[in-house]
Amino acid sequence: MWRLIYFLLFLMPGAVIAGMQMYEPLSASTLTVLHRTVSDQAVTVLVTPTGPEAKDWLDSMTKRLEKRIPDIGERRAFLITVHYEATRAGLDPELVLSIIQIESNFRKYAISSAGARGYMQVMPFWVDTIGDPEHNLFHLRVNLRYGCTILRHYLDLERGDYFRALGRYNGSVGKADYPDLVLNAWRRYWTYSTALQQ
Repeated sequence: MWRLIYFLLFLMPGAVIAGMQMYEPLSASTLTVLHRTVSDQAVTVLVTPTGPEAKDWLDSMTKRLEKRIPDIGERRAFLITVHYEATRAGLDPELVLSIIQIESNFRKYAISSAGARGYMQVMPFWVDTIGDPEHNLFHLRVNLRYGCTILRHYLDLERGDYFRALGRYNGSVGKADYPDLVLNAWRRYWTYSTALQQ
């Protein structure tokens, strides 16, 4: 382990170690885009499914999440925020729910041994890199904004390859454990289809 740390710190000086994650410096244009994405806090329109589909989706997910977030008001607000931030980033909200299940088991104040924070287990170095020092990673919307933005960046980098993008998100690119956990949770617990609801 110490040899790996020595290698990363001294032989790869551009890298920053965050637990098991290794952050690679981003280009100026990528930094600018990511910074704009996480700092934009204004909501001009609520991005949710409309009509009966919206109610069905929210009702379905509310039932599935009942044991993890007992308070119905908190649960519904959580799901609406997940749906908004995921959709805003061009992600499937059910994928984001799967990541949250694996990363924090829906615990708002979860902290990993590597220091990752909140629902989506965002590493604090992201705040320094693309955010604002006042951003609190335990705040629901901030955490989801960062997590979804970072995952979108990795999906774009990996040209839509979920397996590799999830590996990057977890800092384990090329290994199957984490992507398999998320993808299995997505299929098993969070897949939503209007056909399944009828």
